[in-house]
Amino acid sequence: MTSTAHPAPAQFAETEVEDLIERADRCIAAALERGALEPIRTEQDWLEQAGLRFSVRWVSSLALKDRARVDTVTRRRADFNPFLPPEAALTVAKLGDDHLLVLNKFPVIERHLLVITRDFEDQSCPLTVADFDALGSIIATHGGLGFYNGGRVAGASQAHKHLQWVPASASRLDSFIPAPQPGHTVPAGAAFCNPALPWAHAFVRLDPTCWHAPSSPGTALHAAFAHACSQLGMACNDDPMPAYNLLLTRQVMLVVPRTLEKWRDVSINSLAYAGSLFVRDRAQIEALRTTGPLTVLTSVGHPR
Repeated sequence: MTSTAHPAPAQFAETEVEDLIERADRCIAAALERGALEPIRTEQDWLEQAGLRFSVRWVSSLALKDRARVDTVTRRRADFNPFLPPEAALTVAKLGDDHLLVLNKFPVIERHLLVITRDFEDQSCPLTVADFDALGSIIATHGGLGFYNGGRVAGASQAHKHLQWVPASASRLDSFIPAPQPGHTVPAGAAFCNPALPWAHAFVRLDPTCWHAPSSPGTALHAAFAHACSQLGMACNDDPMPAYNLLLTRQVMLVVPRTLEKWRDVSINSLAYAGSLFVRDRAQIEALRTTGPLTVLTSVGHPR
């Protein structure tokens, strides 16, 4: 993946941020060779509804070991914590004083990276400026899509606080952002909705200068998060936070409140709200097709 580089936030060393993807690729190659990284092979299909396109991945029928890996993730003990400490073979880099960048041990998407807190914090704890600094440092330099599953009801598979990043080639938010009206531009910092999306949500347009300002992006991103939460009747510093999904690109932040973890037996996480769903088998994809992805996503969130 290639992307236009932006200057790194001041408190992260240039070499620590600029070469993160290269370092991740070296870590991926070494972890694969050692057997520490266990990718899940999937097949892919597409669903369309109301002009929106959804990618649906499911475990390949030819990959029985991969099905067992999915079970490993979903049936772990509630007290199991793979991040305290993370596997050395999966650890890519330090991000500031409070976070580490690690590989997802069972990736469905290539270059799926996790930003974890070095000390334990619960996934339902409020996001901090330091959290946004760590995730924002990757997006500022490498673009892509950052996301956060705020609690188990929002699709989090682990209780230890972890933000996530995937490259733009894997999942994009663009088609869910409403097209600008003629003669009207949403100003930086303003919240807005997409009338085509039937679930409660709030977008915030980001100021492009936040990615290359002398200070870190975390303060501006946390302010955008607070604004989105206020639009949805949520307090951004509640502990625990109510369940929600967060998605972040260089252009916008999106927050979606959640009420249920699953639709039937299909777990829904943040990537679903960027048009990327994951199921176990073809029977589930046909159920999604029959019901319609917009109905599915509305049922696990708050109808507008």
